Amino acid sequence: MTDNNNSVADIHKFSVVHPNAKLGKNVKIGPFTVIGEHVEIGDGTEIGPNVVITGWTKIGQDCHIFQGASIGEEPQDLKFKGERSFVEIGNRTKIHEFCTIHRACGEDEVTRIGDDCLLMAYVHVAHNCVLGNNIVMANAAMVAGHVIVEDRAVIGGMAGVHQFVRIGRNAMVSGMSRNIHDIVPFTIVDGSPARACGLNSVGMSRAGISAENRSKIKQAYKFLYRSGLRLPEAIEAIEEQVDSCEEIEHLLNFLRNADRGICRPNVKHSSKAGDDSEG
Repeated sequence: MTDNNNSVADIHKFSVVHPNAKLGKNVKIGPFTVIGEHVEIGDGTEIGPNVVITGWTKIGQDCHIFQGASIGEEPQDLKFKGERSFVEIGNRTKIHEFCTIHRACGEDEVTRIGDDCLLMAYVHVAHNCVLGNNIVMANAAMVAGHVIVEDRAVIGGMAGVHQFVRIGRNAMVSGMSRNIHDIVPFTIVDGSPARACGLNSVGMSRAGISAENRSKIKQAYKFLYRSGLRLPEAIEAIEEQVDSCEEIEHLLNFLRNADRGICRPNVKHSSKAGDDSEG
């Protein structure tokens, strides 16, 4: 990192950058953008016009933040009392027009977004959320406070996610869905409230999960959603009857910690769910 007076950062003359902000090499800042005192921006990151980045915010390398985004503002939470808290964004993440990303509530707590994510226009990430890597949030998708989104999940446009919900890795959340329960890894959910309606077969394939392990996930899905077993019984059946692999162990760990309950099956799709659903 270098300070913002270093000539390696390209700052438009109509922008306001606090002298204590830390800018990396080859950072570009467009007109009418405001960068606060405690902000750190990594090498090669480009920030468009009319962006506000404030609070204790750290942005990684080679990110692209488009016009009108607001990052690091106070959380929209009545419990917030002005304490120091953070936003951390990884490398190569794109944050499109008019996205809002709020810092955490609670002293030294963090709102975190990982590497290689794509947040489309008007996305909202609330306080204390933790997003992993390679996540896609489509236009106007919104996640409330304390939501956890695991790697390679996709959240469709205008979907809403209730506070404290967890979205499992490689899951696909359909557009305009209302998500109030934990979303099991590798599944597709849809509806209001959202219901499981199949496996994200295409997403798993693109993530490099082998055909053998995808077959194991399919077996687990059937125990979970088509056997009529209660959740503890389904977990036990998966443990005993599905050969272990990294993905199955991750799935079991997720299910054991599903404090909000999991999305249940969509009855309309139950005849084929887990057989040929893709997304």
